Amino acid sequence: MTSGATTYLELSEDSGSAHKFYEVVVAGTEVTIRYGRIGDAGQRTVSSFATVEKARAAATKKINEKIRKGYAPAVMGARGKRPVTRRAIVSQRSTAKSAPVLWTFDSGAAAFGIFVDERRCWVGNESGDVFTLTPGGEVTGRFKLPDAVKCIVADDFWIYAGCDDGRVYDLSGKVPRAAYDIAANVDIYWLDIHDGILGVSDRQGGLTVIDHEEESLWSRRSTGNSGWMVRIDREGVYHGHSDGVTTYDLASGDQRWQVGTNGSVLFGWQEADAVYAGTSHNQVRMVAKNGQSERTYQCDAAVFSCATSPDGRYVFAGDNYSSVYCFDSSGQRLWKLATRCGSAYSMQYHDEKLYLVTTNGTLACLDVSETAIRDAEQGVLPQTVSVKAPEISAVTPSATVELVAEAGDGIVVECVQEGTNLRVHVVSAGYRSNWNVQFPREIREAGARYVVDAVAESARGGFYRVRGDIRRLG
Repeated sequence: MTSGATTYLELSEDSGSAHKFYEVVVAGTEVTIRYGRIGDAGQRTVSSFATVEKARAAATKKINEKIRKGYAPAVMGARGKRPVTRRAIVSQRSTAKSAPVLWTFDSGAAAFGIFVDERRCWVGNESGDVFTLTPGGEVTGRFKLPDAVKCIVADDFWIYAGCDDGRVYDLSGKVPRAAYDIAANVDIYWLDIHDGILGVSDRQGGLTVIDHEEESLWSRRSTGNSGWMVRIDREGVYHGHSDGVTTYDLASGDQRWQVGTNGSVLFGWQEADAVYAGTSHNQVRMVAKNGQSERTYQCDAAVFSCATSPDGRYVFAGDNYSSVYCFDSSGQRLWKLATRCGSAYSMQYHDEKLYLVTTNGTLACLDVSETAIRDAEQGVLPQTVSVKAPEISAVTPSATVELVAEAGDGIVVECVQEGTNLRVHVVSAGYRSNWNVQFPREIREAGARYVVDAVAESARGGFYRVRGDIRRLG
């Protein structure tokens, strides 16, 4: 490779997950590498070398590594960026009495993504911002992702954010890492992850299931379109679309059953024995996971989100008139109240609180205990606290890893070349050395060793998953 030369490569598979570019520019003793999703500006790194010859040799090595992975010379701009659909609700004002809102946080843009547990509330918005707050409403962290956040899902310890750039980011460590790449021709609507298996539903009514190595297990096309629901458990994938809910066997992709929902499915929730579909015809439809029993929860407008309490005692729904409903398990409506902060795109119940993310970007915490609701219906409301974000630096995704000299208490893993694939195995004693490790593709380099905080065996066995931060051992 000569000084001043530019090499531009792309990897884009019609039926696969890749849609990436890799550009190498040599200018004297400097090598500039730019990489990312096709159509995006990507990330840039610059390295300096002692001589021009060493710079050329380093560039050639990088180029050859990418070519072995399937990259090929391409013309910049010939392939376009993946299509993206942004969900839109014309939010109307509710005429119901106000709900007991304990606190609100303005994330800055319309928000889809939410996840809540004992320690943190996560909210992700259309500007790519992801904030973490305590259940009491204190802002504790901020990530900045490259594109709009479609949804936030939890898979045991791991927290993932699906973005409109076609990637799914692991937010479990200090630095977001790209964990999955979605096929270039998929206009993502929703996703879910269970034990490392990713399910993606799309605009055309397609469903794609990908394993922990980002390799496609199977794809199906439903009878409907607009797949705003996908949920996964250890046995099945539950896909909601314009014709209802279709369930597939997780391993084989064989269809088990389909249930019509009298209107397009606009959101989906699952519990151990049932799935809940919010529909455009003002209903939440509960369907048992064996497909043999159903129940209807009737609202007054199109349902854009729903959730349940873990014991199944309550079913909640949010409509496009900024109202929130609560039903008992039999389907009887218990109450309907107004959020006063927009219509709920997503929601989750936790510890007698209902957390919403809304059309105007608000994360709201509602007290839905029986006492608070009874008071609200009488016009007695708590003083709502407006939470403000402190000046806090946003942590961005990175393909750079910290270099350490010793492993310390960490677990050592090694990246090895297996045919055309780079795989990662555990080197530390006490682990199965022949099992693969789920590991970010962007930072894999043949022969390199890394230190991770911990590895955990997948629930179904056969591979390990990294927990915590990743450093390179050098």
